[in-house]
Amino acid sequence: MAVLDEALRDLAASIVARYPEGRARSAILPLLYLVQAVEGRVTREGMREVAGILGLTTAEVEAVASFYTMLRLRPTGRHVVSVCTNLACALRGAAEVYEAAHRAFGMRRGQEVSDDGLVTLHEEECLGACDAAPVVQIDFANHDRVTPERMAELAEALRRGEVPPPSRGTAPRDFRHASWILAGLPGEPPPRAGAPAGAEDGRAAAAGGQVRPEGVAP
Repeated sequence: MAVLDEALRDLAASIVARYPEGRARSAILPLLYLVQAVEGRVTREGMREVAGILGLTTAEVEAVASFYTMLRLRPTGRHVVSVCTNLACALRGAAEVYEAAHRAFGMRRGQEVSDDGLVTLHEEECLGACDAAPVVQIDFANHDRVTPERMAELAEALRRGEVPPPSRGTAPRDFRHASWILAGLPGEPPPRAGAPAGAEDGRAAAAGGQVRPEGVAP
């Protein structure tokens, strides 16, 4: 089944056109973000389609997709919550924040996606904001100096369907929207058919499956 329909392939072509002639492979990352925005993760078929667009092998595309933690290769919740546990954050109580996140989302150690499919909880090596430790990202938006109590508040906001305001900038609506922005595209990704935005993404992730978004042909 195709990941990118005709309209999305036109968007992909516009992404490739940003780069100089002969440098099309530079579009690998934004095209992978496009796939992730559509599918909720980077699927094998998505990598094949990106390879076809750029005239590369699937292995070359997978080498990029598997390197960056921002690209998810497995089923993913509606939101991705990343807790930095590197040295600066560890010294400021990151382990307690990470444990608080597990409790708040009702997750056991080693569980990637919450049972309700709301979040993927990810232990991050470094988020590059050591001065604001401990740092938590929600869909790539930073929350600074997070305490276990604040982590519980952030989790409760997500459960209410709210998007907690980050420490700076504006927050994407969810993980798919964040990926759409990182692809350099305006607006929002195509909605999931028959459900509020993001609801089916999470349920499919919790079940280990996928739900195809509206507008993408089977």
